[in-house]
Amino acid sequence: MSESPLITIALPVYNSKRHVRQSLESLLAQSYKDFVLIISDNASTDGTADICQEYARSDSRVQYTRNKVNIGNPGNFNRLVGLTTTKYIKWSTSDDYWEPTFVERALEVIDHDPSIALCYPKSWVVDGEGKNAEPYEDNLHLMQDDPAERFIGLLERIGLAHQHLGVIRTDMLRRTGLLGPYFSSDITLLAELTLYGKYYELPERLFYRRFHETSGSWRRGDKQHQDKFYHAADRKRTGLPRWRGELGRLAAVARSPLPLKSKLRLHRYQLRNMRWNRDMLFRELVGYARSVTR
Repeated sequence: MSESPLITIALPVYNSKRHVRQSLESLLAQSYKDFVLIISDNASTDGTADICQEYARSDSRVQYTRNKVNIGNPGNFNRLVGLTTTKYIKWSTSDDYWEPTFVERALEVIDHDPSIALCYPKSWVVDGEGKNAEPYEDNLHLMQDDPAERFIGLLERIGLAHQHLGVIRTDMLRRTGLLGPYFSSDITLLAELTLYGKYYELPERLFYRRFHETSGSWRRGDKQHQDKFYHAADRKRTGLPRWRGELGRLAAVARSPLPLKSKLRLHRYQLRNMRWNRDMLFRELVGYARSVTR
């Protein structure tokens, strides 16, 4: 391994004993070997730490660090960005897994085109046992030169949000607001990142996204489940996720380097979306007001 790897694989974990070993095995088996793998343990209590420390002892590429308290899933992802010193970062997850050629293929693309912010592969969706694989179409090959077109394209096409687990140009990621402590902040981040660079979708299916009962997206409409996944140890609720997502995207556009004409176009687009979604936004506001006055 060289003194300065190009890429950091950043793995946040929390009570991941059931699946983390398969995830780590798939990452360490990558055909591209020159990387750092940093694990940030979010105060796990189920034996996850023992498994991760085992890998750190056996492979010099693996670094294990642990939070004293649970800082929430978004906070743990963001912490790993602060620990990254390489040109590229590849967030990963403790329950999903990868084909061995992914990192190599992604670096072949992104390292030869400085306009690309993110390179991700086509994907499979699997069950809790890693079986019953079904192909999933992301349709987010966003190679337009106009950032506004990429931003709108992402918001109009996105379904499952896992593209941020691809290889990302670290300096572009750091220009965003990263992940917020609310459900769907990954969509806000992905939209903002399009303002800084293009998205390249590899044609090969190299990613296996696992759906199971403890994953964050398992019960999207269940607020209690989402709060358990997203909040830190000292937070009671995520609060107004739809409002925070809409306002977060408006703020992302406002702080971007886009010319005024493009910013106004995207603000009109976002405000139109908010008008279309006004009934849901109103219900969320009323529900939140009732919950805080109980």
